Amino acid sequence: MWFWIGFLVLVFILLALDLGVFNRQAHIISTKEAAGWTSLWVSLSLLFSIFIYFAYDGNWMGINHNSPPLTGMEAALDYLTGYLVEQSLSMDNIFVIALIFAYFKVPDQYQHRVLFWGILGALFFRGVMIAFGIVLIQQFDWIIYIFGAFLLYSAYKMLTASDEVHPNKNPTIRLLRRYFPITKSYYGDKFFVKIRQFHAGTPLFVALVMVETTDIMFAFDSIPAIFAITTDPFLVFTSNIFAILGLRSLYFVLANMLNRFVYLKYSLVFILVFVALKMLVHEYLHLPSWLSLVVIFVALATGVIVSLISSSPQPAKEETSVKQPETQG
Repeated sequence: MWFWIGFLVLVFILLALDLGVFNRQAHIISTKEAAGWTSLWVSLSLLFSIFIYFAYDGNWMGINHNSPPLTGMEAALDYLTGYLVEQSLSMDNIFVIALIFAYFKVPDQYQHRVLFWGILGALFFRGVMIAFGIVLIQQFDWIIYIFGAFLLYSAYKMLTASDEVHPNKNPTIRLLRRYFPITKSYYGDKFFVKIRQFHAGTPLFVALVMVETTDIMFAFDSIPAIFAITTDPFLVFTSNIFAILGLRSLYFVLANMLNRFVYLKYSLVFILVFVALKMLVHEYLHLPSWLSLVVIFVALATGVIVSLISSSPQPAKEETSVKQPETQG
């Protein structure tokens, strides 16, 4: 219990420093600033794996309740693999967030605020969904096969889905606009404004709701995926949360080059299929933790590298001009 409390306190301290100290004023997040925050979140995530190693190896406060108990190295590898799975699947979320911001024409200086509060909502909903998934797996062993089949369907859906976003078809947005007044224009970074005697939501609030609902939909893919790696609640939760925490800054790093990752979708489909098959054959074949980590890393890196190579600007061909003979008048 103390580990859970300590981790949540750490997360909220970091988020408070982020919004309350370093980003108090709304401003456009530069690529350099976003890269710095991304490096910080990745570094913290990797450092946390060292804590996982020693905590599970020494079974601090009875944290290693697995049967049989995990070694420190196994726990650290499971955590890192889960983190990489969640981080890679969140890439698809970044593409959708970019489309949402473009659709609602969210000013650049307010996008950080939307993502910050979206992250807070994601922490809560993912915590609930992880707890629910753990209970299901512990009570019903066969549910792991349902998760595996669902991930195969998710892979097919990702492969065939269009990249368009239709907020007007989102049932949450339609319900929101039906029963809640929404302004037509932005009012700075406000989510709500008081007009006459009524409170109304702004387009910034609608964009926030859209980001939140799409993240919940993506969680239905990513959370079952991590159960193929480990069912340890602490490892599942911490790896998932660290991946989500880095999502906001990663978006601003990649925002201007998302159109270059044309083959990344196929890597994500492969990762979904891989973890789905791990679930479906777990009784007959158990891959070592390090091998799963290598497979997922190679798949993700391949998609990124191939995309960057294929979309790199081609050198302009020199035009050869034929000089026409001068005519004498």
